[in-house]
Amino acid sequence: MGDGTDQGDVTSENQAVQAEIVADANEPAATGERYQSPFPSPPPPSGAEPPKEKLPADELSVTWRELLAVLLMVVLADLAIYRSDGYAGYALFFALSPVLLLFGSPRRVLSGWLLITGLMLLVLAGRLVWCGSGLQIGCGLFVLAAFSMAMAGMRPFVLELIIYASQTFLAGYEGLATYRRTADRLSPIRGPSSWLNYGLPLVALLAFGTIFIVANPDLLAWVNESLRSLATSLRQWIYDLVPDWQEALFWAAVFWLTIGLLRPVAGPMLAKLAASIERPTDEPAGAADAPLYVPFRNTLLTVIGLFAVYLVFEFRTLWFREFPTGFYYSGYAHEGAAWLTVALALATVVLSLIFRGTVLRDARLPRLRRMAWLWSFENLLLAAAVYHRMLIYIHFNGMTWMRTVGFFGMTCVVVGFGLVVWKIVQNRSFAWLLRHHLLALALCVYLFALTPVDALVHRYNVRRIMSGDSAPSVQISVHPISAEGVPVLLPLAECPDEIVREGILAMLADRRDEARRNARANEQKGWTTYQGAERVLLELLDEHQSKWSKYADVQQRRAALARFHDYAYQWY
Repeated sequence: MGDGTDQGDVTSENQAVQAEIVADANEPAATGERYQSPFPSPPPPSGAEPPKEKLPADELSVTWRELLAVLLMVVLADLAIYRSDGYAGYALFFALSPVLLLFGSPRRVLSGWLLITGLMLLVLAGRLVWCGSGLQIGCGLFVLAAFSMAMAGMRPFVLELIIYASQTFLAGYEGLATYRRTADRLSPIRGPSSWLNYGLPLVALLAFGTIFIVANPDLLAWVNESLRSLATSLRQWIYDLVPDWQEALFWAAVFWLTIGLLRPVAGPMLAKLAASIERPTDEPAGAADAPLYVPFRNTLLTVIGLFAVYLVFEFRTLWFREFPTGFYYSGYAHEGAAWLTVALALATVVLSLIFRGTVLRDARLPRLRRMAWLWSFENLLLAAAVYHRMLIYIHFNGMTWMRTVGFFGMTCVVVGFGLVVWKIVQNRSFAWLLRHHLLALALCVYLFALTPVDALVHRYNVRRIMSGDSAPSVQISVHPISAEGVPVLLPLAECPDEIVREGILAMLADRRDEARRNARANEQKGWTTYQGAERVLLELLDEHQSKWSKYADVQQRRAALARFHDYAYQWY
């Protein structure tokens, strides 16, 4: 009796120990490794499926929405870009691609940046439909990458956006690897019985169906005709569907890049970079003197004195005076303004280089800052001088596309200088300054791409000409004008200057013929070539055709244009 009890206790004890060992083997050890059980695992039963490759725990799962969005993006890009002959196709792509990215994104973070970039794409799409340009297409691709970055929860500053865009290729590869692992996990290897479940009934259907058809001559003739028609249609459909190697390569690129936009891999790195950039530079009390403090102080004193002398010269020679005949407008107001803009940009660089590093920990920093504020005020006066020089040139012979670029560029430089001042006040890093300078430049380019430059430029020129100053007519004569700029020239059909009036009428007659040819060509190319400005211009020119009917004769039209060009060139 006692022996039996002892034997049972030993058996129970052994079972308990084995259970503990097995339980420990299923739990992670303190070192992070798994304990290997000394007991061999039982072999898998015969016929069992092999273990499938699983997704990593931190990897986002693939959904049907994501796969559908990627495929639809390829279709959209093919129809709107590859098969497109005009700007309307790009407009459709920029309007719909954010919707597809939002629909398929495995990680959607709603934010103000997402709303801003989405609205920027919609506005740009509208601009492309009205009067498109290559600059607008470039801006659209840039903003689309910013939209994807904002969708992933990151702020799309240009500095980080460059890194984000460059990682898209690697992210596309990682996304494709995730798709493969998902397919392996969800697609078990099936035995022969699985396809026989459907294959055998299909074989029976075909066999008996063929017998029944052959047994009826009329039915057989109908089936033969239907199959022949189907084969012809299918052959044509396959011919239209199968792409050439260039289109197939385009599909693959869009497929790859879309996956990269949906599954970025540089998120943690960019978040760390953003945090380091946004952190202000500390100024610990009692820090040692900066070794370059004296050279920087002397530099600021030098440029303060130099700017003061030059600004006195600038205001005495170019402000509040009448310019004589033969004044070198191009040298002073064009080339000179460009060089002064370079001086402002150089001042921005000098200030940003002075106020960094050990200088920010120097106890004499407040004195250096006071000198910086004085020099900054002089730089603002210099900026006013640059604007004044550009206005001098505009007053001489009118407004142009390039002078509009000058105003945008100069304003961008002024904003950049303001950012340098803010950097000094807030003790920000040089990386912070570079990030915001790039953002200001990108916004400047975007706003310029949206601006109806020709319409604004020539509305000003027409107003000057109609008031009796014919000098701006040279800008109409020598520069090409877009479809949105031509309608503002119509008031010149009543211009008191006969040579300008007849030249404009001949130009409008020429432009109507060109618009008619473009309309016929675009009808053949399809909807992607639609431009609202071109359509409105053609309707407007047809409506006022009677004003220049005498220039239906091409020879007479060419003579009037030649007289106009020769006359306007005196103000070039």
